Amino acid sequence: MRTIPFRQAIREAMEEEMRLDPRIFLMGEEVAQYNGAYKVSQGMLEEFGDKRIIDTPIAELGFAAIAVGAASNGTRPIVEFMTWNFAVLALDQILNHAAKMLSMSGGHFGCPIVFRGPNGSAGQLGAQHSQAFESWYANIPGLKVISVSNPYDAKGLMKAAIRDENPVVFMESEVMYGDVGEVPEEEYLIPIGKAAVRRTGTDVTIVSFNKMMKVALGAADELAKEGIEAEVIDLRTIRPLDWHTILESVKKTNRLVIVEEQWPFGSVSTEITYRIQKEAFDFLDAPIRRICSADTNMHYAPNLVAAYLPDVPRTVQLVKEVMYMKK
Repeated sequence: MRTIPFRQAIREAMEEEMRLDPRIFLMGEEVAQYNGAYKVSQGMLEEFGDKRIIDTPIAELGFAAIAVGAASNGTRPIVEFMTWNFAVLALDQILNHAAKMLSMSGGHFGCPIVFRGPNGSAGQLGAQHSQAFESWYANIPGLKVISVSNPYDAKGLMKAAIRDENPVVFMESEVMYGDVGEVPEEEYLIPIGKAAVRRTGTDVTIVSFNKMMKVALGAADELAKEGIEAEVIDLRTIRPLDWHTILESVKKTNRLVIVEEQWPFGSVSTEITYRIQKEAFDFLDAPIRRICSADTNMHYAPNLVAAYLPDVPRTVQLVKEVMYMKK
């Protein structure tokens, strides 16, 4: 094992797959000459040339459409959005074309494509640059949605996403590109649709994904100081979701708390809550609780940013509530 940054893990995944398959290319704003807005594609232009590392205009709808057309005609594009906040402009292509291509063509045309980039809040960036979109895209049949929390998963799941025959939405985090983690030298893939148990426990299950895993694991550390052993599950893939891992954990702990960055209405936690109460109601010793971002636009002031996002103290308090402990 060696320790590398998150951005390097994604880069290695793309480079390794591009060396194996000449049909793969990367396109997006500043991915070539500037080495990527977050330096994820650093050095790739020099190796692969401007036919496979392609700078685009600031026109997400336009270059997403080009990529969808290319994917339907035998290539395998990777599309980098500088942020998923900007990718709402490309939603028509992702929703109405990439996700529906296979079914609308009666199986004649697939769309093997990866849409990737940073998602969610990165601090004081204001309301238009601070949204998390996993539940939006997970609501679309025909898409697979991946949301990673560490370099190891980023590389293994990116390679799996590039090889997948379906359109894949790959969610990263701007504030995690510099995070470091252990990644093997040898090739490996992580299967899409399989969650990871990051910490085992018997008292409560905490489910999370992407950078909110830091909150979930931080809360588990604090709870352990008081003798409460939380089992922490990293979803990794939002669609398809690994229901089995969540169900088996809840059957063991009898309590569930969900931590996510999205707005509460129609969120990933909404779907998890419905499914668990439907299939594991008799195992629950307390109502399912969740902590999401505040149900409002995120403002710029640091105190409002802190109030908006889930944090460790509030997560700890929710766990204590499902365990019927005094405040």
